[in-house]
Amino acid sequence: MRLLAPLALCLGLWTGLDAAVIPAEEEDPSFWNKQAAAAIEASFKIQPRTNEAKNLIIFLGDGFGIPSITATRILNGQLQGKLGPETPLALDSFPYTALSKTYSVDRQVPDSAATATAYLCGVKSNYKTLGLSAAARYSQCNTTKGNEVISVLERARNAGKSVGIVTTTRVQHASPSGTYAHVVDRNWYADASMPQEAISQGCKDIAWQLVHNVDINVILGGGRKYMTPAGTPDPEYPNDETERGMRNDTLNLIDMWLQTHQGARYVWNRTELLNASADPNVNYLMGLFEPMDMKYEPVRNKTLDPSLTEMTEAAITILSRNPKGFYLFVEGGRIDHGHHEGMAKRALMEAVEFDNAIRRAGDLTDEADTLTVVTADHSHVFSFGGYTLRGTSIFGLAPLKATDSKSYTSILYGNGPGYLGGNRTELNENITGECSGPWWGGGVGMGPTAPLTLFSIPQRITTTCSSPLCPSPRSPTGARTWPSWPRAPWPTSSAGCRSRPTLPTSWPMPPASSPTPTAASAMPHPQPAPPPWPCSFPPCSCPSSTDPMALRCPWALPDPQPPVPVPQWTAVALWSMPRWDAVAAGHQIPVLDVE
Repeated sequence: MRLLAPLALCLGLWTGLDAAVIPAEEEDPSFWNKQAAAAIEASFKIQPRTNEAKNLIIFLGDGFGIPSITATRILNGQLQGKLGPETPLALDSFPYTALSKTYSVDRQVPDSAATATAYLCGVKSNYKTLGLSAAARYSQCNTTKGNEVISVLERARNAGKSVGIVTTTRVQHASPSGTYAHVVDRNWYADASMPQEAISQGCKDIAWQLVHNVDINVILGGGRKYMTPAGTPDPEYPNDETERGMRNDTLNLIDMWLQTHQGARYVWNRTELLNASADPNVNYLMGLFEPMDMKYEPVRNKTLDPSLTEMTEAAITILSRNPKGFYLFVEGGRIDHGHHEGMAKRALMEAVEFDNAIRRAGDLTDEADTLTVVTADHSHVFSFGGYTLRGTSIFGLAPLKATDSKSYTSILYGNGPGYLGGNRTELNENITGECSGPWWGGGVGMGPTAPLTLFSIPQRITTTCSSPLCPSPRSPTGARTWPSWPRAPWPTSSAGCRSRPTLPTSWPMPPASSPTPTAASAMPHPQPAPPPWPCSFPPCSCPSSTDPMALRCPWALPDPQPPVPVPQWTAVALWSMPRWDAVAAGHQIPVLDVE
């Protein structure tokens, strides 16, 4: 047993990394037995609450899937000077945990609009639509009327409770607007964002709906430019023309909101927010702290811009003044943006702040009358592996190099805006082939006639088959567009096809039925023609017959590589990540940027 620490130290020295000093008590089985016993005893003492909750808080981590939660736990612990994974998050203290299936009616991988409609309105819907049933069609204004669904925020307001939304994105973004908006296109932030046909048919933009649909007491986040007439200077960036108001209808929605509410105040910086929340006469508060999304936590101006924790505290302070209770939606929205951009440090630092807000809300409320729920709307093509030593930076390198003798980061993305300097030959829809042997393909219709490349991008330059990477502009979870790379992993089983991950490209979907057929629901879902697949891989030479991998690729495998053990990956979001074993290829897809 005492060999564990010296072995870890030797491993750290051998790999060139500083080995963490493992606590001596962890070598004693009783340490773990006591922890397990305490957890079991605590679970026995949990008493179900049967009374009706007076208050409800929903914390939504956008894109905050299980791999992100684990990485955040490690980072949070290390920020406190600890090893990392053993340090609990605030959300770890919740007594009940569950999983949910996140598909939408027309997509296996949903976006934040369809998921917001699901968890806020209780109804699965279509991609990029908000607050509408699946009878509504994306970007078709005339399918809106009659297909609206009601959010829990609106139900709470109708019950006499105060309600609020807090987000680090613009308040018109998909997740927060799911509480109040009914729109067939999540990107209709202002009237200037809408097609003229939709405007002429009477559809309203999301910012307009924010101040007209539901009587919301607290609105905190970004999104100033969607609220004011075109050309209106921004108070924080008055000389920046790109940050000015953009409404073509000349409406100043901020002024309209102030005029229709007694005891209302508008703020745009941290100092004004703190003063307003401390004023007992303020019953309505709108705080818009950036023209669009708020700044990432690591680069936030801590003088001008409030943190998510500070916004959450201000919201609870004001909403708690209603004796009937309150409903509050809090979103850590830029977790998602960091992952979309391949900036792991920004995503995870946002997640740490998200957890701080959860902890602070727990301090400010009483479990006896407040129900708090923490969830995510979807995950990301994000994971981490590499058998990194405990205590080493979550943003660091794996201790061993890949078979191309290059280092790779522990954090891994399946797509994103990483290496942009190369080109990749195009696939096309005519590449066919069915899974019939001990391998599995990287895309629909890919088989033995379509050589699959495995690639590594620690230096953004190396691929197998001498095929450089090229970005395919597609985001894993919706509206934002980022480059992506399809890839073809190898299996751990010796027979059959384990997975058929789809390439991130538009693909025709079968018409979806609506639970409440209307004239609109009879309209078919848009059926985009299948675009040409972006690749036809160049021929690759097969390995020698003595290479174990030849058994898995009799038709095309890049340069022969000796079998090496490499990390285990998990299936998240769009891409199916493989489980690599001793006969796996050893080529990784590392994190793209950890700035």
